[in-house]
Amino acid sequence: MMISLTSPVRTRAHDLPAGLKLGLLLLATVALAASADLRFHIAAFLSALGLYSLPGVRFLRGGLSRLRILWPFVAVVLLWHLVTRDISAGLVICLRMVTAVGLANLVTMTTRLSDMMAVIRWIGTPFARLGLNMRALEIGIALVMRMVPVLSEKGQQLTQSWSARSTRRPRWHVVLPLTLLALDDADNVAQALRARGGLNKWNEE
Repeated sequence: MMISLTSPVRTRAHDLPAGLKLGLLLLATVALAASADLRFHIAAFLSALGLYSLPGVRFLRGGLSRLRILWPFVAVVLLWHLVTRDISAGLVICLRMVTAVGLANLVTMTTRLSDMMAVIRWIGTPFARLGLNMRALEIGIALVMRMVPVLSEKGQQLTQSWSARSTRRPRWHVVLPLTLLALDDADNVAQALRARGGLNKWNEE
């Protein structure tokens, strides 16, 4: 099962070059990683939320629905920092993670996968001359990006199944089943690739 990452809601960001968006994403991620100021991360989170809101409610809902898969990780991080009595550090980590993934998701929602692969192919040109299998790398990256919404949907289904059987919130209870589903999907994809000759096939072409 594959789900398109590009949003059907047309935005101004769709017209920006993929290289520019990926470059800005890189700079934003570096800035998020370099700062430990809670106020900075709150401002960054609200700014990212504002970018999602600009194209309208439909785009906002679509974007936020793809980020639901992060909530188990946020819950674990916050719980741990509550135990260690360092909630401020926990909030910084969670805001940094959600903002970074949210911005990356924003780029994928407004950029065609083929355009992103073209940028990666251009960046990897020097490495291809050294023998790096760029086709295999492109396929690997594309598979990861395509499977993210699949896992997100399965996480939502697990949450709904738990809620139908219990009055308690699922919290960490769905983490293990979701992990097993992810491993099972990865195994199925690996078998499909092997059945088609494996990644070495593209290295020979």
